[in-house]
Amino acid sequence: MKRMLINATQPEELRVALVEGQKLYDFDIEVPSREQKKANIYKGIITRIEPSLEAAFVNYGAERHGFLPFKEIALSYFSKPLDPEQSRSEIKDLIHEGQEVVVQIEKEERGNKGAALTTYIALAGSYLVLMPNNPRAGGISRRIEGEARGDLREIVASLNIPEGMGLIVRTAAGGKTAEELQWDLNYLLQLWEAIERSAKSRPAPFLIFQESNVIIRALRDHLRADIDEILIDNPATYRMVR
Repeated sequence: MKRMLINATQPEELRVALVEGQKLYDFDIEVPSREQKKANIYKGIITRIEPSLEAAFVNYGAERHGFLPFKEIALSYFSKPLDPEQSRSEIKDLIHEGQEVVVQIEKEERGNKGAALTTYIALAGSYLVLMPNNPRAGGISRRIEGEARGDLREIVASLNIPEGMGLIVRTAAGGKTAEELQWDLNYLLQLWEAIERSAKSRPAPFLIFQESNVIIRALRDHLRADIDEILIDNPATYRMVR
């Protein structure tokens, strides 16, 4: 029996555990009093370019500026196409200080280090992850094997994926129909359109999209037919989940 256990009685921490029988196979903790920024999307502005680090620093609204490696800058931000023979350090000539960029947080701030950023946005749905500006990204979860993997590959080929976008198929997509996956994709495309509209609405820096808390993420990422039971120890959290 697979169960999702949500512990929310202590205001200091939210805990979500996934167990199969007596075996724990996933566990996540969130501290509500500590602002969680991972996967949040911001409109930021490049404040400094450091060729020696092959990175730029971005003001996205936090006290400490974020760290954006050159390899995490999408081609659309370059002033001209990147020559294949150019080294990565030469990207400094294709971007500039004061340039606005839409970034997503990959790693939270740690100690005196700013957050690690990327311009390759990833939007997670129930069954899919949309990479709206990274056509090279994509694939099917390694946990899906055999015939089910082949079936999903055919379904994904039938989806209406806009040109220039990538798609990752999550484990939860196993056994789902083309209609269910297209519905999830349509939701993510609408979300991306809303993010683009928001990014154009005013100057940087500001928060565009905030990732859900640990409980909502767990339901989105793990709630599927093979979860037999969800146990919640807090009435207010139970009402929210319902």
